[in-house]
Amino acid sequence: MINRATPQSAVTLHDIYLARARIAGQAVRTPLVKSVSLSERFEAEVYLKLETLQPSGAFKLRGALNAIAALDEATLERGVTTASTGNHGRAVAWAASRLGARAIICVSGLVPANKVAAIEALGAEVRTVGRSQDDAFVEARRLVAEEGMTLIEPFDDPLIVAGQGTIGLELMEDVPELDRVLIGLSGGGLLGGIGRAVRGINPRVRVTGVSMMYGAAMIESLANGHPVEVEEVETLADSLGGGIGLDNRCTWSLVREVMSDHHQVSERAIAAAMVHFLEVEKMLVEGAAVVGLAALEEHAIDIRGEKVALIVSGNGVDMATWQRARGMTDT
Repeated sequence: MINRATPQSAVTLHDIYLARARIAGQAVRTPLVKSVSLSERFEAEVYLKLETLQPSGAFKLRGALNAIAALDEATLERGVTTASTGNHGRAVAWAASRLGARAIICVSGLVPANKVAAIEALGAEVRTVGRSQDDAFVEARRLVAEEGMTLIEPFDDPLIVAGQGTIGLELMEDVPELDRVLIGLSGGGLLGGIGRAVRGINPRVRVTGVSMMYGAAMIESLANGHPVEVEEVETLADSLGGGIGLDNRCTWSLVREVMSDHHQVSERAIAAAMVHFLEVEKMLVEGAAVVGLAALEEHAIDIRGEKVALIVSGNGVDMATWQRARGMTDT
């Protein structure tokens, strides 16, 4: 088992294979489908990794299952908690219900109502605290200190990183000659895990991170040379919100190691990508799931002749957010 107290270098390719064995039969091996429209548009082979088809609706289920399945019975009985912008909370609720643990999910007031409802539908208690994920974390840590619950980190945990890294194993098995993968970047668990996996198998794969234009904590932290706080702002890519923790011990250094390049995208570009996914790919997905396409379009990234994967990370979009995105493309 991964030692949670060790640095990120302990998250090895072997650990990711162990995670795959641990979550087998619960998390889905999601399909990787070729987009005909995007392949023609960019003169490349463009594939969509459909994490929207996980039982919880997003990739977060992999890491949550890996972390909760590693707990002993006595710890499970005391319950689990976390702070979340939505998808991680839903994943923890789903995994806890399957493994027989009570779950309390702490969220901020910025989390959309549809994501709160989805968490509650899985039997977890939701507590709304403050206006940022950092505020929600205060309550989660109180539950750990005062009620003995176990904190399931959204991203900054080797077990979470290893769980998300199983996506990378599937990518390399399905497209062994993969040239590039574009991944939404927030706390770094998804990019760090996938990056560790794909570059552990083939160091030549380019790992491209994508963030929204404002409130991108990981990018600000990398630019400053250490974790920093940023103000959270409303964005179509709400799943990419939140800080990385001033005491970050895992993902900040891992992202710095495995990420090849990075792009920030505007709200208008995210909106246009969401509209493309619904109208052309016939998929209703959240803003964070389309930032890879937004980056290809807005930054004119030259991928001609490449085999490229876009991580379609989740489907947690409400109609108000979708209508806001549609409105941006109509002006």
